Formats: sequence, structure tokens, C-alpha cells
Amino acid sequence: MASLAIPSSSRISAAPPAPSDGGRRALDAELIRRTLAGDDTAARELHHHYQPIVSSFLRKLGTKPHELEDACQDVFTLFFRHVAAFRGEAELKTWVFRLCASEARKVRRRRRIGAALAAVLRRELPEEVVAPAVKSDATIHELATRALDRMTPEQRLAFVLFEVEGLRGRQVAEVTGKSMAWTFRRLYEAQQLFRETLGIEQPHGDGT
Repeated sequence: MASLAIPSSSRISAAPPAPSDGGRRALDAELIRRTLAGDDTAARELHHHYQPIVSSFLRKLGTKPHELEDACQDVFTLFFRHVAAFRGEAELKTWVFRLCASEARKVRRRRRIGAALAAVLRRELPEEVVAPAVKSDATIHELATRALDRMTPEQRLAFVLFEVEGLRGRQVAEVTGKSMAWTFRRLYEAQQLFRETLGIEQPHGDGT
């Protein structure tokens, strides 16, 4: 499937491309080896490099600002608890994305539980009608945010990994733990929502 063609003015900022010479993978392997041997400096280097990546990716998956600090801490707790099981068959960043996707699901579940409890408590209080806040959708950024919010968690994960982080289809499937067919179906659905919300016409000759 071809990558979604988005006008330059409406592209979401993407992360810098990963080194192509395998240098990062070799460095990660060495830092992991030293971390497992008890080297705290190596562990701090891993955290220093991946913390911005984790924070940025969790935000893109819909984690709210007030949830972000705890979510990042939980991701790195899992990271250092299970890093010994990382086999190096894929990039470490791909594995980190999987941890983030799992944590984002937990955050959404906690949010739903909290909302349900709040709804129960509100029933005990007099109902107040509050006019909804009116947000301008004049800018591309606002439209893009609206498009992401319309996506299901699965669609958003596939879209962010493919269109924003620049992962290939196989890598996206590795992160989601799903088949290629499932992955590309969710990506197609997300792309359609994005085009519809931003008013981007279907590229000519694009059968997807």
C-alpha cells in the first residue's frame, strides 16, 4: 500500500529518520549488555535516548498531558524489567513502540473506569447544563487532531506508526502483533478518516 499523500502544509511532524548504518542497533545492543551487567550509566543512556521517543509516541496515541508522566514511568518499568528478553531481531525502537501501545491501552482503560465513576457520582448532584466549548477548526493542526480523535485505538496506532513514525508495513505488524492484512485494513480505514476530515481528495489511480 502506498503511503498516504498529504500536502506539505498538512503533514504531522515526523520523527527524525533512524540511522541507516545499523549504528544505533549496535549501540543499543552494547548498552543493553552493560545494563544487564549492572552498569547504571548504560541504563541511564538508554533512558535518556528513548524517553523523548516514548513520551512523543504516547501523546500521538492519545495519552493526555496529565497522564503522560505516569505512563512514561510505567513503560520504562516494563522496559528494564523485560529488556533481558529482547532478542535483537528487530530494532529496539520497534519493541519500545509495542510497550507504548500496551501502556496506552491501559491508560484508556483507566480513563474509562474513571469516567464511569465520575458519571455515577454526578447522578447524585443536580444536573447542570453547560454549553460545550467551541473549538475553532480553522487550522490544519486542529483538523488533524480531530481526525486522530475519530480513529479507533487500533486505527490510530497503525496510522501513527506508518504515516508519522515512518515504519514499514512489516514493522507496523510487528508492533501491533497482528497480521499484515489486519494491519493494512486498519491503516486504510485511518487514512480514509484522515482524508475525509481534512478534505483531502483521493489520489487519482489510488485503488485503496
